[in-house]
Formats: sequence, C-alpha cells, structure tokens
Amino acid sequence: MAEKTPQELLQISYAPPRKDWMDPSVDFEAHRGSWSYPGAAKNLEYLGFPNAREWSPVDDDWKLPENWKEIIYDGLKERLAKYRSLRVFMDSCVRCGACADKCHFFIGSGDPKNMPVLRAELLRSVYRKDFTFAGRILGKLAGARELSSELLKEWYYYFFQCTECRRCSVFCPYGIDTAEVTMIARELLNLVGLNINWIIEPVANCDRTGNHLGIQPHAFFDNIEFLVEEIEETTGLKLDPPINKKGAEVLVVIPSADYFADPGIYTFMGYLMLFEHIGLDYTLTAYASEGGNFGLFTSHDTIKRLNYKMYADAKRLGVKWILGGECGHMWRVVHQYMDTMNGPADFLEVPVSPITGTRFDNAASTKMVHITEFTADLLHHGKLKYDPARNAGVIPTFHDSCNPARAMGLIEEPRYILRRMCQEFHEMPENTIREQTFCCAGGAGLGNDENMEMRMRGGLPRASAVRHVHEKHGVNRLTCVCAIDRATLPPLMEYWVPEVDVSGVHELVGNALIMDGENERATNLRGEPIPGREASDV
Repeated sequence: MAEKTPQELLQISYAPPRKDWMDPSVDFEAHRGSWSYPGAAKNLEYLGFPNAREWSPVDDDWKLPENWKEIIYDGLKERLAKYRSLRVFMDSCVRCGACADKCHFFIGSGDPKNMPVLRAELLRSVYRKDFTFAGRILGKLAGARELSSELLKEWYYYFFQCTECRRCSVFCPYGIDTAEVTMIARELLNLVGLNINWIIEPVANCDRTGNHLGIQPHAFFDNIEFLVEEIEETTGLKLDPPINKKGAEVLVVIPSADYFADPGIYTFMGYLMLFEHIGLDYTLTAYASEGGNFGLFTSHDTIKRLNYKMYADAKRLGVKWILGGECGHMWRVVHQYMDTMNGPADFLEVPVSPITGTRFDNAASTKMVHITEFTADLLHHGKLKYDPARNAGVIPTFHDSCNPARAMGLIEEPRYILRRMCQEFHEMPENTIREQTFCCAGGAGLGNDENMEMRMRGGLPRASAVRHVHEKHGVNRLTCVCAIDRATLPPLMEYWVPEVDVSGVHELVGNALIMDGENERATNLRGEPIPGREASDV
C-alpha cells in the first residue's frame, strides 16, 4: 500500500513547475513509489529481447548499447514508415489542451508531463529534431530536442506512467490516440532493453506456459478442480468442466487471474455454473489458458506472438467459435488486432448461440464473442432461471473497463445483466463512465507494488466517483469485466473507499442462478451468508 496517507496524497499542486518542460532530468531516487522495476535479464533472454542485463533506474549508468542512439533513430524511422497513423499523430497536434486535464495520472499527481499532450511531446520533440525540416533548422524554437541518455530516462519514467486507457483520445478534436504514441515509445525503449518486469515477466510466462502467471497444465487442472469443489460446497452440485476436449462447439478462453486469484476465482465459478445451467457444449484449454495479452504493452510483434495461441488451439480442438471471458485488454487485442495479425480465422464459423439461435454478426470477422454479450442474449431470450434476492446485500455500481468500453463499445451488456441479477444498481456520474470512464490506474503493466503511490494517485478520479455513489446510494460493490481491474481495484478501494469491495459481473450471475438439483443456498460464492437466508433459516 502507498506509504503516504490519503490526506497526504490529496495535497496536489497544479501550479506550473519552475523547470522548463524541455529539461528531461528525473530524480528516480526521490520518486520511489512512482516507477516500476526493470525487466529481469532472465525474462529478456528467454524472449530473445535485446540488451538483457541487470540494472536499476536509480543507477547513473543504465548499461545501454554503445549504438543506442542509432537503434532508437532507426526504430522510429521504421515505425514512421510502417504506421501511417504515427506520423499523423506526430504532425497534427496543435497543443489545444483539450486532453490536458483528462488523464487520471495528471489529476492525481499534478505533474504536467502526465498531461497527454505533454507526454506525447516527449516523443514528438525527438521526431521534430530528426524528422522535420523546421526542427532541424530551428531546434528548440520549433519544440525539438536532441536525443540524450537523460531524455531516454525521462521516456522510461513517463511512458510507464501511462496506462494506455485512451480517455484523452475521446476529447481530442483531432482524434490523436496518445495510447498509440505510448505504445510506439515503449517499442523504442524495448529496442535498447528498457522495459519493466511487470510486463516482461508475464510476457515470458505466457510465451512459455500459455498464461501470464506461469501456471503449468497440471496446476491449471488442480486450480479448476479446487473451484469445482467450492461450487459443490455452495450448491451441492459436482461439475465436471471439460478441458482440452476435441470437437466441442465452443472454446472458452479466460484470463488466468480468474482461476488463480481472489476475487477473479468467483467470476470463474460463475462461468462454470452458467455453462452447466444452459448445457453448453464447450471446452477449456490448458494451452491457451490466458485471454490477456501483455504484448499490447510491449510491441506489435509481441501482440501477434502471444495472441496466436488462441487461434492455434481453436484449430487443434476443432471448435466452431470462441467465447471470451471477462478480460479487458484481451478484448481490445481481439477486435483491433487479431484479425489482421493472426487471421482471418476462416476455419471457424460466425458465432451462433446454441441456446438462443442468435447469430453474432459483430463477431463475423474474429469469430469470438464476449461472455457478457452471450449472457445478455440468454437473459433477453428468457433462457436463465435466477433469483436476484440471492444477491441481497450487494448494491453494485459498474466500472467500465477502458478497453472493452472505450475501445470496443461493450457498454450496455454488463449493465443489462447487473440490473437483472441484483435488486439495486446505481451508476456513477456520467462523466466518469461509459466512453468517458476513468481508468483503474494499474493497467498496461503498472499494477505492481513498487508503483503503488502512482497507482493510488492515478486511481483517485475513479475512487472519487465510487465514493460519491457509496455516500449517496449505499453502493458497496464495484463490478467490472476486466481481470486487471479485479486485481488493481481492490487495493484502490481499500485505500480510498474501504467500504466498497470488487467483483466481476459473472460472480453475481453465479450467485443468482437457480441450478437444477441444487441444495438450498445459505451462502454466496464467497461463502458469505445471504441476508435473510442464514443457515438456521434454510
């Protein structure tokens, strides 16, 4: 947890700093709690990434390659030629400031270099110097800066203080996507071995074992068996989830946190109960045991490398289509990158619900449906038996996870489910939800403990909106459809709004479902008594 108290963190100054923005110097020692540890050499070596070595941001010497300037220059030149949008983003910003106060990290820290316009300027200034006529001639007068080791350290500090949430892009009148700028800056840093371990280790694990946590197949089986036993204890039903089953109709791909970590495990239990309830012909897989893709925070090539496993296993198992669990950046990767990087998936069919007959034409290209779309469709057609009173005592609001909501428009389906599974539901203020949702401040690889102070600062806008509905409506549950959110929001709530806990949407589905042959339920999936249904009353 952040060492500073909430009262101390609220002492935020928005006064312009005395130091000119062109000065790139960063005192890493003085800012512990606001940066992440570097990628471990063993993980870089495993992945074949460049310049694997042990180093620390507080060191004077970052052990860069001798020709690092040439590597960065050539890398930027290559990407300017490869991605037309990058040059557009570099040239079109007029510094209007529409995005300046939209970033959660700027709101929580007051650091002007966390304004999206100025964060992008850290890269744009080098672009101007080396790739524009005005910058080569006028230098600083044109906003151009020489590439230096100090400037590279500045990049590391600030581009790993961006969660790529894209809130700023919603307000940009020119449509500049600063998240794409951050992604390119991180790719350039990666070329000289400047990465953070909270990204590189999950990438290495996923490449090796199929998931971020490094869970091997036997542990995957064991974890699921444990959760099946928990379901049996709650409902009296013994489920038998199929794993690596060939010929199933649907391949279910989920984030690894949902079968390993609290509170995600309860979301996964909800999935299993739903599939049993409707008799879905599905299979899980120990090979593609991760829907998330930390390549999104590393490089485009890494996105493709990690995402391949889903299509490969769908083909191996002979399924018709893929059903994705509650995962945020999985959904952005699937719908913005997968078809062009790993597809087209012509060997799969356009998803059709075997229960309702609904054809998901929105997934005609990727052949993959989000579980909230699937469940909302089941509810719309009256295919579920459920009792919202089983979620008595839970008063939820909904956090729109950045990638499903802002990037992909998955907005109404989770709300449709929550309003039916719970007796009450309350929205946070309009300018903090849907397309304008505030980030959890722990995505894009920043959800580590050493970065906790910046996480708490960046999470202040989201926490403030939660506190508003807690105080006004008694909200005590913050729901979401993202595994990173389920990992990063609990400490955020504990710090700013300790009266509110966190869960996925399908945990509440599992609580409410009326299963054939089940026992009378006295507890929810967490083992907590259901108000009015205590064991003595059942």
